[in-house]
Amino acid sequence: MDPLVAAVDQGTSSTRFLVFNAKTAELISHHQVEINQSFPKEGWVEEDPREIMQSVHECIERTCEKLCKLNIDVSNIKAVGVTNQRETTLVWDKETGEPLYNAIVWLDLRTQSTVERLINKAPGRNKNHLRHKTGLPISTYFSAVKLRWLLDNVDEVHEAVLSERAMFGTVDSWIIWCLTGGKNGGVHCTDVSNASRTMLFNIHTMDWDPELCRYFDVPMEILPRVRSSSEIYGWMKSGSLAGVPISGCLGDQSAALVGQMCFDEGQAKNTYGTGCFLLRNTGTRSVMSDHGLLTTVAYKLGKDEPACYALEGSVAIAGAVVRWLKDNMGIVQSSSEIEKLAAAAGTSYGCYFVPAFSGLYAPYWEPSARGIICGLTQFTNRNHLAFAALEAVCFQTREILDAMNQDSGVPLTQLNVDGGMTSNRLLMQLQADILCIPVVRPTMSETTALGAAMAAGAAEGVGVWSLSPGQLPHVTSESYEPQINPEESEYPLRSLEEGCPESHELGDHRALLQRWWFREEDERRPLGGPSHSSPHQSGPLRPPAEPELCGASLWGTRRLWNTMELDDRSMSVRSPSVRCSLRTFLRFLITNLKCHLEGRKDATCSQERFHAVQ
Repeated sequence: MDPLVAAVDQGTSSTRFLVFNAKTAELISHHQVEINQSFPKEGWVEEDPREIMQSVHECIERTCEKLCKLNIDVSNIKAVGVTNQRETTLVWDKETGEPLYNAIVWLDLRTQSTVERLINKAPGRNKNHLRHKTGLPISTYFSAVKLRWLLDNVDEVHEAVLSERAMFGTVDSWIIWCLTGGKNGGVHCTDVSNASRTMLFNIHTMDWDPELCRYFDVPMEILPRVRSSSEIYGWMKSGSLAGVPISGCLGDQSAALVGQMCFDEGQAKNTYGTGCFLLRNTGTRSVMSDHGLLTTVAYKLGKDEPACYALEGSVAIAGAVVRWLKDNMGIVQSSSEIEKLAAAAGTSYGCYFVPAFSGLYAPYWEPSARGIICGLTQFTNRNHLAFAALEAVCFQTREILDAMNQDSGVPLTQLNVDGGMTSNRLLMQLQADILCIPVVRPTMSETTALGAAMAAGAAEGVGVWSLSPGQLPHVTSESYEPQINPEESEYPLRSLEEGCPESHELGDHRALLQRWWFREEDERRPLGGPSHSSPHQSGPLRPPAEPELCGASLWGTRRLWNTMELDDRSMSVRSPSVRCSLRTFLRFLITNLKCHLEGRKDATCSQERFHAVQ
């Protein structure tokens, strides 16, 4: 039988163990266990490190049992890779092997005051003060500020540091240390992709930076040793895979880049998981962004291989919005139900959802932003909210893709995607329409685990997986083509800055009204119009009928709208043939919408009536 390579995929919401054929990249078997998150205070997100390791062991053993039922000898597994949720921060006692506090998850916002204090001591109070070394802004997102909080607020951590018992690490370090023996000789290490997300790592020298450590007042003695992403770190010490080398380690987004085989400069992928992460390979050059993106180490596939970098756009909330709709709001009973609800609506009917539950990440980096749902009417129901939630994921991706195209100067011509949300076909079609480029999804969606397995199998001393361009396995994929014209996709996307408190003022009233009532999208998806199909509803896409100039149709209203100007001083609306108060115009819009949704065409909602009410 062909050699097998396995991977631990420890994510924010679950842990998985997957086994692949090293010659064909075929997924042979896997097991998954969900992880509990706790929210002790508003903005706090924690996970139990013991539960994480228990889930890892359970997944390994259950997968090995499944292999035995398939008459596959587990001795065929030649290596294990590890991929993990990045930035999530742990400190444990190396003598007892026990964690000293819960893992602080990357989404956590408790460090806002810590971030403000750190920015205040930067020259010019510049949050990008350390970007030249780290590629990152000072933000609640990254590990250094979480570690600083632990040192300042948890007595057990402070005391362990003083007595030289403390070990710091991201989730990969914790897993590798435990699997290789823990307090009995476990290997304390991390790889360059994970280290580059701490703000303590110099992405140019490829090592911990003393100046950065002094800035955050972090003792370098507690840091793990930085290794490449593909080399033997140690061997499994117990369980069904005792003696198997652990030889691959990549942060989850870097692992997905490898699993998508984006090894060439300019190739990109977007992962739709708890958050949403768009990475574009920039080769051996570290490209600094002028548009709010991150510069990160993508991978270093071997001790003597060069490091490759990526530009990254990070979105905090993607799949997590579905979990919020399920757990907090009870709008859906399962994550898979959201596609059915959204498809039943076919549109959000002017409802917008900005899920800034953990502030806004790229390209804004505004931790104080909060979520908002707007454009609600009495007609709005849970189907429209479900559709708005999917649109929110797509809009956020559009923003970071635009920023990435500006930074690179070469627009992407297609987007490779992966992650749990990509099984939602409606979401994928929406994304293709909003980006106006093809969206390509591999039929084998476990590309994050595949990337870790590839790194492990290719390591020196293992050598069962070739990463040579001509020997990479062929992975079949499915493509979603845009169903609308580029001009139609340019509807006035509401700015995610509306999630920020300072942008809640009305500002440009016309733009606000446009966002809530008259997206360009309405030209192909009129509100409630049963005679015009949506590309996101069942049935073929048909062009809309000729707009009416009066009656209940919103097409006539749109024509009128295009001639309107808003007088901010007098709060009135005027066109070449009409002038009225803003209040009257809004009353007309609401009446028109009501008539349209009820399918009526009478004089009470005609433009003649509009003239009469002035």
